Amino acid sequence: MVESAITWLLHVLAAPAVGLTSVFLIALVSATLVPLGSEPAVFAVIKANPEMFWSAIAVATVGNTIGGAIDYYMGWQAKQSFAKERKSRWFHWLERYGAKTMLLAWLPGIGDPLCTLGGWLRLPFWPSVAYMAVGKLLRYLTMTTLLLYVPDGLWHRIGQMLG
Repeated sequence: MVESAITWLLHVLAAPAVGLTSVFLIALVSATLVPLGSEPAVFAVIKANPEMFWSAIAVATVGNTIGGAIDYYMGWQAKQSFAKERKSRWFHWLERYGAKTMLLAWLPGIGDPLCTLGGWLRLPFWPSVAYMAVGKLLRYLTMTTLLLYVPDGLWHRIGQMLG
């Protein structure tokens, strides 16, 4: 019963059983402080279904942006706990440039903590989310487009080496 309900829901949403839903969840989780990359999932879905290029990019961007907003909220809540840290260089830089610094939310390693610091500093929420979304969209477009130019033979060789 549950399985048929899930299948029906996926059909209604026009999402394949493994595809956009997985891309969304992986992108969401990878934007939190959990070290996980979402680009391979986006690339795999697009490589298997080239007609889903824009859908996969959009779903990954939305999931990753929501994850960034979660980081922002965690920072907002943590502010009272760590008020002494406010004297660091990061805080001065974030205060100076404001929500625009969220364009860098796509950067590996520092992007997710940057979103948390943005919340900590209580940068304006919606402008921060908008800048996060733009940065993340540009990352997915760039990475996926570059990966699509890699010849299939190379992917097969990499798969053979790993398998």
